[in-house]
Amino acid sequence: MKTTLNINDDLLIQAKRFAKRHGQPLRAVVEESLQRTLSQARQQTSYELPDLSFGDVNAGDPLELLSWQELSNEIYGTPDSQ
Repeated sequence: MKTTLNINDDLLIQAKRFAKRHGQPLRAVVEESLQRTLSQARQQTSYELPDLSFGDVNAGDPLELLSWQELSNEIYGTPDSQ
C-alpha cells in the first residue's frame, strides 16, 4: 500500500543514509522500524499478575464445606444476638 508521510528532514536524511549503508531500500528500513516499535509496544503493555498465593496449594479449601449462612458469618462476622 502506498502512503504519504511527513518526516522530519534530518531524520529522513539519516534514514536514507542508513538504508544506503545497509543496502536496503528506504521502505524496508521504515517497515522494520515500525515493526520493531509495534512489537515493543505490545510487550510493554502486557502485564503478568504476580503470584501472591500462600499456603499449601494441595490443601483443601477450608470454606468449601460451609453452608451459605456459615460462609456469610465467616465473611461478615456472626450477627449479634438480639
